[in-house]
Amino acid sequence: MVNEVAVPQLPCRSIDEITTFYGALGFRTTYRQTRPNPYAALRREDLEMHFFAIEGFDPADCYGACALYVPDTGALHRAFTDGLRSVYGKVPVRGIPRLTTPRRRKNDGRRTGFTMVDPGGNWIRVFNAVEKSAPEVAPAATGKLATALENAVVLGDSKGDTAQAVKILDANLAREQATALPVDLVEALVYRAELALRQAEPARARALLARVRAVPLEEDERRRLADSLTLAEEMSRDLAPDASPRRYSPSTAAPPGRGA
Repeated sequence: MVNEVAVPQLPCRSIDEITTFYGALGFRTTYRQTRPNPYAALRREDLEMHFFAIEGFDPADCYGACALYVPDTGALHRAFTDGLRSVYGKVPVRGIPRLTTPRRRKNDGRRTGFTMVDPGGNWIRVFNAVEKSAPEVAPAATGKLATALENAVVLGDSKGDTAQAVKILDANLAREQATALPVDLVEALVYRAELALRQAEPARARALLARVRAVPLEEDERRRLADSLTLAEEMSRDLAPDASPRRYSPSTAAPPGRGA
């Protein structure tokens, strides 16, 4: 029947933590209770999500997940990052919580999407709401390094297997750096730096970001790489010796692997 609605109910450690985080993303709390069971209902335009708190819950052990299909993943990602910077001072890219950058996905029709892990450890995957028969949102990868990046993103962002994503990228960067297109090289290096931060390797992340800055780019290439270059700048600022301490304390434990 038409006009039917399904609302995800996801676990968390604290509804206070959840409502603060999702509030930064533009969600408003439409219902909240602390007894007999902590529970909160959140809404952002047509997106509705509910959460229940479990005593002693460890977000690193969470298997909660939800897919969101939206008209414009880029616009939503920008709204999320602006809100996170406003409330927390920066966009978390490692640990729990964290937010990834929109990138090509090899699965699901190559839709451009991103993944968010919220404070409860729930994996929220955001995709463009396009019909299967519609043109691809992003062009398919053509070079070997671009294909390797797509595979690494599926493993690192969708499945949570950071180590395998690193292995794939390192092997292909070593082989393809001299011949890869500048755009593909920058995107691969930026993602590899993000993975280095997830593995708590700041020195390696700095070295990778230095390689990004050394890649010569034309103006049109810089426009195509705007999101990746912005992320690289943010990571560089966060890694600077005089960087301000983050105003949140996400867990650095990596969640267990999940299927795409």
